Amino acid sequence: MTSGSTRLPESFYRHTGHGSYHSTPATAGPWSPKTQHAGPPSALLGRALERHDARDGFRVARVTLEIPRPVPVAELRVDVRTIHSGGRTELLEGELTADGRTVMLARAWRIASGPADTPALRPEPVPPPVPAPQPSPTMTGAHLDGYIAAMEWRFVSGGGFDTPGPGTAWARQRIPLVAGEDDTPLTRALTLADSNWAVASELDHIRRLVINTDITLALHREPVGEWLCLRATTAASPTGSGLASGRLDDESGDCGRILQTLLVAER
Repeated sequence: MTSGSTRLPESFYRHTGHGSYHSTPATAGPWSPKTQHAGPPSALLGRALERHDARDGFRVARVTLEIPRPVPVAELRVDVRTIHSGGRTELLEGELTADGRTVMLARAWRIASGPADTPALRPEPVPPPVPAPQPSPTMTGAHLDGYIAAMEWRFVSGGGFDTPGPGTAWARQRIPLVAGEDDTPLTRALTLADSNWAVASELDHIRRLVINTDITLALHREPVGEWLCLRATTAASPTGSGLASGRLDDESGDCGRILQTLLVAER
């Protein structure tokens, strides 16, 4: 386990031109300093999806990301294409490759924004306030000097990554996604979304292999501000799989949902 005390890079990625990006050590996930947490590459794809042939009055309402293999801390290439484009909806597809191999896929619905007088249906209770600063979280056996250190974490319940959930945690990025650029509501949400199952932390990831194969983020409105809150739970069944589900809030309240399929296997 590393200390989490090393100096952070200036960003998760540096744009090297023509759809290519240099991955900094801040992208490294908890399992190895050589492979990325899925949050930053999800956001990198989200950034490309919302920029691709952007249209006024349209917003990305849902992104589903597939993770066929670990994303290496290496040079990455992002490509996006339009599958369908209509008057009110668009279906987009993105691919992230490393050394010519597909490491992440994305499909997103970009839809026309609803009318301003659309009612706010089924309002959920407001989230708990952002707690006071806390020590950096621990995670047994994990690499802490990458993504975990690049995010500021404040747990409301669950106590941290080593405490069985369900869990509630606020988090924000300490560094931007791409050097020299401002983050967007979508990229901030995607940078955090893959942490949903770890905040829930209800399956023993030390004794068994627990890892997600995908991430779905659905937003009914754009998140506002740097701080985002995950309220996450896990369902699992014998001879089945795991399912981590979470609600995403900003300081004003509910803005979306996260769903992840979890592979549960003997090590």
